Parts: sequence; structure tokens; C-alpha cells
Amino acid sequence: MPIVNVSLQVLPVVPEENIYPVVDKVIELIQKSGVKYVVGPMETTMEGEFDTLMEIVKKAQTVCCEAGAKRVVSVVKIDYRPEGVTIEEKTGKYQTKN
Repeated sequence: MPIVNVSLQVLPVVPEENIYPVVDKVIELIQKSGVKYVVGPMETTMEGEFDTLMEIVKKAQTVCCEAGAKRVVSVVKIDYRPEGVTIEEKTGKYQTKN
């Protein structure tokens, strides 16, 4: 299976002051997974094997509930190409090089 990009936006149903702490738990899950990722203001984009990324998406729902969400609405976007697709090829030219 080629490398794909999966973007995940979680919208946990919690009091407003608890939204960021719950989202932080999902980002921590992604960080610990070892996949390449980029955190954006509305979603986090991951790069890796399709099955691995979908397992992270699945676990993210549980992580939100364990952090206090009564319900989770998630938006998932998948960029798939038979030869693979990377974050770098799409956004690399926009990154600041120091």
C-alpha cells in the first residue's frame, strides 16, 4: 500500500473550556504513533500507511471519550494516489527554511 495523507479534525462534545485539552490528547496519540504529521489550526494531517493512519483515527474517538467527551464528531480527509503522496510535495515550498 502506498504512502497516503489523512487529515483528522476532531470535534469533541465537551464544555468549551475543555475542547483544547481533549484535542491535545488526540495530538499526543498521533505524536506517540511515530507517523509524520503536521498540526494545523483546524486539523492535523498525517502521512503513512493507510491502515496505520485509519487505526489512529479509530483510536482518536476513544481518546476523546476517555478525556471526557460524551460524543465526538470527526472529519476525515484522505489523499490517496497509487504511487503515494507526501505532505512535503504539497506544502514543502511554503515552509520557512532557516
